[in-house]
Amino acid sequence: MQAIVCQKPGALAFEERPEPARAAGEVLVQIRRVGICGTDYHIYEGTQPYLQYPRVMGHELSAEVIETSATSALKRGQIVVINPYIACGTCIACRNAKPNCCMHLAVLGVHRDGGMTELLSLPEGNLYPAGALSIEQAATVEFLAIGAHGVRRAGVRRGTQCLVIGAGPIGLGAAIFAQIDGAAITVMDRDPGRVALAKSVIDGADSILANDRTAEAVAEATQGDGFDVVIDATGNRLSMESSFGYVAHGGSYVLLGLIREPITFSDPEFHKRETTLLASRNALDGDFEHVMGALASGRVPLNKLITHRTTLAGAIKDLPRWTIEKEGLVKALIEVR
Repeated sequence: MQAIVCQKPGALAFEERPEPARAAGEVLVQIRRVGICGTDYHIYEGTQPYLQYPRVMGHELSAEVIETSATSALKRGQIVVINPYIACGTCIACRNAKPNCCMHLAVLGVHRDGGMTELLSLPEGNLYPAGALSIEQAATVEFLAIGAHGVRRAGVRRGTQCLVIGAGPIGLGAAIFAQIDGAAITVMDRDPGRVALAKSVIDGADSILANDRTAEAVAEATQGDGFDVVIDATGNRLSMESSFGYVAHGGSYVLLGLIREPITFSDPEFHKRETTLLASRNALDGDFEHVMGALASGRVPLNKLITHRTTLAGAIKDLPRWTIEKEGLVKALIEVR
């Protein structure tokens, strides 16, 4: 079978690899669509902190069941959503029903080879029947679930004043699901095009263009109060540090973005506001189910999020190009079959 391998930063290769053998408890699937994630771009660029090369990338996946056991609930030909977080099942996080932060977590496309290939054999528990979802909808569930999980971590509810910083795919997903949960949304980005896109995707959203007077703009937008919930999806140290100052007294700050280096903040300000600081990693079964329901009911404007397409062979040239040519790019999909 064919696979795209990132051999080292800046080097992609198209390789022939042996087909996987299905182990007990696993399902053999044919990959149908692969969403290209910021993580994939970071792997190509050499800035992803949890990775060893060479690696087959790809963790935003939809697939078709090819082979399974006679006792499986899944059937040949069925379309499935793939949960790419393969947990150990025994560590303290898993025992506490938090497999998203398993101590020994293996994420497809990061810790082990992922979906930029033709076939994978995966634990049946990591596959969800797609039901009425299209193949393309099914491939977007994982990245949307990242945002939905962060929103749930923050305890967003009706009337929450929520600021989402970073209008990339993860930030837009967080804004969509915060609005679904009843929040009033403001989106911030330093790119005017991304701000305009966010306002077109999220009906009624306000916006702030990040610049040298961002703090004043936040104060003006909130009558000096700050936001009940701030979600940073930038993965940018300066943004992550500055955004502590946008949280209302008694509010919550969720870090969806991930960077290699430490971040710092003012402890007096942090304590004065009694800020709740939350990391948000990956997603849980309930988040996947929530997203699948929202997609099935038409509450996610996917036609505005999927902007680029390529093939498995075409991704060799397109993925490196899209690390630079980001104009109009939100979510690119690889069509495998």
